[in-house]
Amino acid sequence: MTFSMYSASAPVFKQILNSLSAIIGKAEAHVTEKKIEPAALLQARLFPDMFTFIRQVQVAADFAKGAAARLAGVDVPKYEDNEQTFADLKARIAKTVAFIDSLPQDGIEASAQRDITTGSGEKAKQWKGQVYLMHYALPHFYFHATTAYDILRHNGVEVGKKDFIGSF
Repeated sequence: MTFSMYSASAPVFKQILNSLSAIIGKAEAHVTEKKIEPAALLQARLFPDMFTFIRQVQVAADFAKGAAARLAGVDVPKYEDNEQTFADLKARIAKTVAFIDSLPQDGIEASAQRDITTGSGEKAKQWKGQVYLMHYALPHFYFHATTAYDILRHNGVEVGKKDFIGSF
């Protein structure tokens, strides 16, 4: 059995991003029902030195679009980090999923041994595509998506494992 770079990346990113969007919808409903200021969740963090909920979602989307673009051999699109509302975050996720959908599957499939460079200057790192995906991009993506979920759960939003995993 061969390893599919496409199957291990694009559908996985889309599954978790779509579940994250649904979780954001639950957070919206939660603040409305409980009469909580949305900023209480949007600016929440698990610990003072960690990113806020907004930033966790932004970074998760960035890892998904960045990894998918690099694997496909196209430029990584730049997004402004100006989201301030739940709707803004859902729009960023939708834009990221649409971008991933636009990428050529065969380009991603052929990326296992392609050289991938992240960073620049002294911070530049070289990877082979499969190593980059499995040991760098996916762990970072899951870390930020999970932390976003954890922030909401910690703050009383009723979400569970099924919400995080979503549908596939």
